[in-house]
Amino acid sequence: MFGEYSLGDLGSIFAMQGFAGLILFSVYLLMALGLAIIFGQMGVINMAHGEFMILGAYVTWLTSVFFTEHLPSLFPIYFFVAMALAFCASGALGMLVEWALIKRLYKRPLDTLLATWGLSLILQQVYRSVFGPREVGVTLPDWMMGSLPVTDVVEVQINGLFVMGLTLLITVAVFFMIFRSRFGQQIRAVVLNRQMAGAVGIDTEKVDRLTFGLGCGIAGVAGSAFTMIGSTGPTAGQLYIVDTFLIVVFGGAASLFGTIASAFSISQTQSTLEFFLSGSMAKVITLLTVVGILMLRPQGLFTLKVRR
Repeated sequence: MFGEYSLGDLGSIFAMQGFAGLILFSVYLLMALGLAIIFGQMGVINMAHGEFMILGAYVTWLTSVFFTEHLPSLFPIYFFVAMALAFCASGALGMLVEWALIKRLYKRPLDTLLATWGLSLILQQVYRSVFGPREVGVTLPDWMMGSLPVTDVVEVQINGLFVMGLTLLITVAVFFMIFRSRFGQQIRAVVLNRQMAGAVGIDTEKVDRLTFGLGCGIAGVAGSAFTMIGSTGPTAGQLYIVDTFLIVVFGGAASLFGTIASAFSISQTQSTLEFFLSGSMAKVITLLTVVGILMLRPQGLFTLKVRR
């Protein structure tokens, strides 16, 4: 596999694929952060998580069209508005879904899996009816176009750097919210002991709804980032849901650090292997490796210590 390349070529290849892997890592991590909050903190298997991401992508596309037609002078900053709207739209839909469906299915993981899988099919059809079956793509501002040369053969895309910076900012914000804020304390209290949390005055139903909405809102922001690396279609979210669940389980369902480490290792492995092998073979090898590690460590890379 490596014999036909010189050491210099291999160094350049690994550098280019490493950066491509960082962009993929950013999207994976944004998706996985939202899913880790929903699955890891609430125990809900949300098979519609990809559709919440695609809602954010469609909101980004609609925002780009609106600014192009009505506010062309402000087009360079439309992406920041689009991210905020994507978070609000996906988060609001998530809170509605939690109120209408999920709250009746807590502690029934298989039921939540079937219910959210059905929800994903419904949302796909809604997107197909509203936006059409064809994929759409956003127009990026000029300042996000182009690349920066690192070496004579390696260049980094500016929009990729933006996505990585956005991911870093959101990851830090989630960390401080979970571990340093009052709301984060309430989330962890409900996870550790729901009955005791309710006994000390925490509104557990409100915490559940806000937590589910937060996870879905982060998925919406992931959808905004997704528009930079792929086209948006009704079924595009399904391409990422399996990988996202794999990342959350591999890292440890309730561990933020595990999610980050898992997303980085899987994205880098997959990106590098895709250069030398086909995309399907890269996924198969990555999956088999993760499954092998989980057989040895079924709790994932990191675990949350819970007093039973």
